[in-house]
Amino acid sequence: MEKECDTDGGKAPRIPLNDGNFMPAMGLGTLGFDEDGHEEEEVEEPVTWALNAGYRMIDTASGYENEDQVGRAILNSNVPREQVFIVTKLGLSEPRDVVQSLRGSLKRLNTSYVDLFLINTPIAMKPDYSGFDTVDYLDTWKGLEEAKRLGLAKSIGVSNFNISQMERLLSNCEIRPAVLLVEVNLNLAQNELQEFTKRENIALMAFMPFGSLYDKTGVPPPPRIDDATLVELANKYKKTVPQIVLRYLVQRGISPITQSFGKEKNEENIDIFDFELAESDMITLSQFNKNYRVFLPSFWQDHPYYPFERKENADND
Repeated sequence: MEKECDTDGGKAPRIPLNDGNFMPAMGLGTLGFDEDGHEEEEVEEPVTWALNAGYRMIDTASGYENEDQVGRAILNSNVPREQVFIVTKLGLSEPRDVVQSLRGSLKRLNTSYVDLFLINTPIAMKPDYSGFDTVDYLDTWKGLEEAKRLGLAKSIGVSNFNISQMERLLSNCEIRPAVLLVEVNLNLAQNELQEFTKRENIALMAFMPFGSLYDKTGVPPPPRIDDATLVELANKYKKTVPQIVLRYLVQRGISPITQSFGKEKNEENIDIFDFELAESDMITLSQFNKNYRVFLPSFWQDHPYYPFERKENADND
């Protein structure tokens, strides 16, 4: 079931969450680089552009150090606060005082609540980032539950958790997570994880939805932006390759978070709700899956709650 977006003026329909709230089916991320790898520290103007273009979900985090810019952008847009779905995340060094940390985010965002508050990763760092902190994410989750009870967050969820960590959380929580945010793209389909979230009625949100589409190193598996199959599909539907990729995720029931800071690119990416990919084309796109992660922070792999596959030789931080 989808809720039409005419009530919030946005282009993306809203999908139901397990707590009764509704989340836009697509959003804009504000981590400091755009989809083709260019660093971008200023996000205020792009967020305002995105909201005026029809986005209604904006994703930020304490650790991005731009919540103040996001707050100003919302204020400067033509969109009322109650129509914007704000997502923020707990900082890696903040799990010992969740509510106070969220209050700090709310002050920077200039709002009394966020629509979705996430644990950014099961890994915790000491407050001075001098090393790992072994805070149990179950204890951190209790803080998110308290934040929801206080009305500081309408919905709560997690990011970068694996299936076993999700199972442990679900067995020990009072309030179930509404959303799981992980990397999903053509190279990393996350089929098993999606089956799990469907079974548990947890919405799946995707960061890095373009995966290696813009890669210039040649290391990750295909496709790239000029891939013949993708270009053929784009021509077939009179859309662009990025629009085809985003539509593929949306039709799988996954909410992509894009990282596009150009005004025209912003407007292009959200324009994917006026067409539908044929089932045969969905199958074609699914065949690019290689279970390849772009985001593999192996420099964290000695932490007991590291959620990903470990490498023989960890990368440097």
